[in-house]
Amino acid sequence: MGTVLVVDDEFGIADLIDAILVDEGHRVVIAVNGRQGLEVLAKEHPDLVFLDYMMPVMDGATMLRAMGEDASLQSIPVVLMSSIPEATLAERCMGYVSFLRKPFKVTDVTALAARLIGKNPASTS
Repeated sequence: MGTVLVVDDEFGIADLIDAILVDEGHRVVIAVNGRQGLEVLAKEHPDLVFLDYMMPVMDGATMLRAMGEDASLQSIPVVLMSSIPEATLAERCMGYVSFLRKPFKVTDVTALAARLIGKNPASTS
């Protein structure tokens, strides 16, 4: 199993994803905004990031850009999450590997984690 970073200012969403993935055997780290997410990435090298688009302090698009500019973070797959349709966000965000529309199904989270952690070359699972 792998380590997953969840970056979301909605505690209910972050806690739900945490519970789902811990039940699947993953280790989960939570950040409440993009700035805190980048701080976590400086200390940890997760196998996958679930990243909310709209957050205070630093939004998902800005964090995604910062990850793309750092060679050590470019290989980490990112699942961008939002209640806004993906077509609207795709013009503003580049570098994510999958999109999760809120509200989501529990099975969507587990399937994405299983698929993306398995494909991540940095994964130790």
